[in-house]
Amino acid sequence: MTTQNAPAPTSPAASTAIPASPVRMPAPPSWPWRRSALLLAGAAQLITIAAVSRTNYPLAATWSSLLLAIAPAPLAAAAAFAPAPLNRLAAAVGVLVLIAGIAGGITHTGLFFVPALVALAVGGAKLWREPS
Repeated sequence: MTTQNAPAPTSPAASTAIPASPVRMPAPPSWPWRRSALLLAGAAQLITIAAVSRTNYPLAATWSSLLLAIAPAPLAAAAAFAPAPLNRLAAAVGVLVLIAGIAGGITHTGLFFVPALVALAVGGAKLWREPS
């Protein structure tokens, strides 16, 4: 048994349909940097959390290790996804938090956050140049 489906008759004049996908705006120049800062900060934060919570030779729970275990990824996420006035503030605070945490934990896990610091600093600088 075979069935044939004939296409519905259409006229070119009656085609006033809305396109399937809306027109997309190009991403701002700071977006790739802020997104990479989020990924790098999240990865380094997971490493720090694992170092603080391991059972054999745990990392001491100092202010810098706790700061690096809690703050970088949420601040980078706010810098990446928050509305215009808040993401600039989150980028600036994130850079300051990363500098303080890296300075305090330079001998342990602080160096893992240097790539995230660079990405967030470049993304923040590009973000400040963008119109809001």
